[in-house]
Amino acid sequence: MNPSLNNVPKHVGIILDGNRRFAKKLMLKPWKGHEYGAEKIEKLLNWASELGIKELTLYAFSIENFGRPKEEFDMLMRIFSESFDNVLERIDELNKNKIRIRFIGRIEMFPKEVYTKMKKLMELTKNNDKYFVNFAMAYGGRAEIVDATKRIAEQVKNGKLKLEEINEKLFGENLYLNSDPDLVIRTSGEKRISGFLLWQGSYAEFYFTDKLWPEFEKEDLVKAIEDYCKRDRRFGKN
Repeated sequence: MNPSLNNVPKHVGIILDGNRRFAKKLMLKPWKGHEYGAEKIEKLLNWASELGIKELTLYAFSIENFGRPKEEFDMLMRIFSESFDNVLERIDELNKNKIRIRFIGRIEMFPKEVYTKMKKLMELTKNNDKYFVNFAMAYGGRAEIVDATKRIAEQVKNGKLKLEEINEKLFGENLYLNSDPDLVIRTSGEKRISGFLLWQGSYAEFYFTDKLWPEFEKEDLVKAIEDYCKRDRRFGKN
C-alpha cells in the first residue's frame, strides 16, 4: 500500500465514463472504447485489492444506455458476454480469494444470454465475503428507489409489513444494494452523478477527474484516495 494512504475507503463507487470519447480520440468505432474500458476494469480490481479497498460498485450500463444505436448496442452485449465468460473461467480463483460478484439494476432487461451469465456469476460467488464487486447495469438511481418502494408496498399489501415499521433501515434493505460508498469517483471530466447510488451515496465523498475511463491508471486511483484521506467526514454532526 502507498505509505501516504491512511484511512483508505472501504467502499468505492466509480462512474465509468468516457469510453466513446476515448474511441473518438483514436478515430475508432465507439465499441472499441468499450473494449478498452472492459480491460481496464480487470486492472482496477487488482489495484483495489493492493490498496485495501474491500468493495467496488461500478456504474457500467444505465437504463438509458439501452437507447444506443443498434450496432453499438449489439457490440456492447458481445463485450459483456465475452467478459463474463472470462470471469467464469476464473471462478475458482474468485472463490479462493473470496470475491463476491453482484449485478444491481433491472438486469432482466438484458438479452437472455447476458442475463443468464450474470445470474450464474452471482450464484457461484454468493458465499464469498472478503471482497465485493458490484456492477450497476440496467441501473438508474430513481428506478432503484421506485423498485424498492414497490417491494415495500407489496409487503404492506400482503400484510407482511405494517406502515409504522417502514424506516430508513428497512428501505435500504429493499434497494438493489444495501451498502453505502465512502468515495464516488467519476471519470471523463463530467461533474454530475447521473443518478448513481442516489440513496446510498447521500454522505459519500465525491472526486472528479478529467481522465477518460480507458485512460484511468493506478496513480489516478491513488490520487483520488489521497484526496479522500485529507477530508474530514462529519456526516452533518458538526
